[in-house]
Formats: sequence, structure tokens, C-alpha cells
Amino acid sequence: MTALAATTKPTAEATGLVMVASTVRQPGHCPLPAAGARVAAGGQKAPNLSSIIPPDEWETQRPIIETATEEGVPFALGGGLAFSLHACRARNTKDMDLFVLEKDVPHLKRILTRNGFVDYFDTKEYERHWIYRGYKDGVILDIIWQMPNRRTIITPEWHRRSVSVPIHDRCLPLLPAEAVILSKLYVLQKDRCDWPDLLNVLSCRAADLDWGFLIEDMHRDDLRLLGGLLNVFAWMDPAAAGRMPGWVWDRVGISAPEPGGRASVVDVHAPLLDSRDWFGPVAAVPAEDVKGAQED
Repeated sequence: MTALAATTKPTAEATGLVMVASTVRQPGHCPLPAAGARVAAGGQKAPNLSSIIPPDEWETQRPIIETATEEGVPFALGGGLAFSLHACRARNTKDMDLFVLEKDVPHLKRILTRNGFVDYFDTKEYERHWIYRGYKDGVILDIIWQMPNRRTIITPEWHRRSVSVPIHDRCLPLLPAEAVILSKLYVLQKDRCDWPDLLNVLSCRAADLDWGFLIEDMHRDDLRLLGGLLNVFAWMDPAAAGRMPGWVWDRVGISAPEPGGRASVVDVHAPLLDSRDWFGPVAAVPAEDVKGAQED
């Protein structure tokens, strides 16, 4: 979609990305076939997330994934991988994020050290109360156990609800869409804002989210923050917002959108916020995203 050009919003099926329901799946079980194959339940295609991780980076990351799995350390991948799956919008990732329980952080640090990773703090300082950043051969692997503001803590339920997908030659657990929202909702800073990511996730997944789990995992005082996001979403994509459960709007303290919202509004409203292509399904990683990740 380009600025000021009203085009039809592509569907997830047209882009080759799949909208995965938030059903509980055990990590290690891969319900999706190989990338590009058809998914019988919805007639859509499985996402090709392998293309997001370059083979040379995967060879550096693979031993950590394999060792953590073999030694029984639960984790779920987030970052660009989870965003690409749940937003139906492929995006390059410059590092790998492992979301873990705080009690397992020492174990994972030892795994990283045994495999030649060093603390990235020696290269660039970072806040250590919520993340450990391992570094090897230009590859960063982040271990995350809570969000920077200490408001959101990774729980076993995040792992229990993980979505297993094939990536390269492994079957890996990714964060559920609800956890992606919880991890990004508070990132509203002067130099970074994750709400565009969440608007894309909502556009692709709002109708099948487990809203009960998402809302119950939040602090009650923060429901209006979620309401603020949903208010923007209802303006951006009223048709998709209209497919959400009606009770959600009451819980977050805002009025539900009018039924029968027009999908065509998306192509008018999205360019008002950013004239670049930022909203809606994209099957392949844009060249400028790859370049930007390399420069970072």
C-alpha cells in the first residue's frame, strides 16, 4: 500500500502467511507443515519464517536452541519471528529473543558461555534487570524474563500457549499473540513505539485472540492503556475491530465500534500516520528492512 493510493488490503492467504489460532500447544509439537504447504484447517499457507533468519546466523543460534531443549529449559521465541507470524507481515530480525522464566536465567547464561557467547554489556551497556544479551560472531541472542518497566513478567502460561512452527530444520515455540501484545503494549517512548506492531497483530488476529487470558494477565490499572490501543485500532481497521467480542470493549472502558465497519477505511487511515508501507500482510521481508537490520 502506498500513500494516498486506495488499494485493496491483501489477505493473509494471498501473502502466503497463516493466521494461527491461539489454541494451547505443547512446545516441540509442530502442527504446521513445511513452509509453503497448505494448512488443511483454513486452506491457508504455512509461514516461511526460515527466510527471516539468515543461514549463517542460524548456525550460531542453533546450538543454544538445541542445548536448551535437550536440557529441559522452557522458552519461547519473540521479536521479529513472533511478530511476523501473528501480524501476517514478514519482517527481518537482527537478533533472537528467548522469553524465559527468571529462575532459568542462570542456566541459560551457562549454556551461552559454553557455546562461546559473551556478555554484550562489555561492548554496549544495557539494563540488566530484565534482559541478558549474549554476543558471538556478530550475532546477538537476548534472554528476557520480564519487561523493562517490571510490569510484565514471563510466566509458564506464556510457554504453555506457545505456537510451534518449523524454522530451518527445527520445530520451535513462538510466543502466542497475546504475549506479543503484553510484551509490546508499554513500549511508547520518545524514540521508539511498538504500537504500529500491535496494530498489525490486531488486524490479523483480533477475532481469534484469547482476550480473557490477555486481560487477566494485565494489571487492572492498565486496562485503559489497552483501551487506548484498541481505540486507535477501531479507527484504523473498523471491520476487523467489529469482529472482536463485545465484552472486551466494556472491560477496557471504551465504546465498541459501530457494527459493519468499512474495510476500505484502512487504505485511507494508514497513510495518515505514515506514508510508507507499514500496515497489512506482507509475505516477504522488504529489502529496506534487511538493509536496516544489517546497519543496526
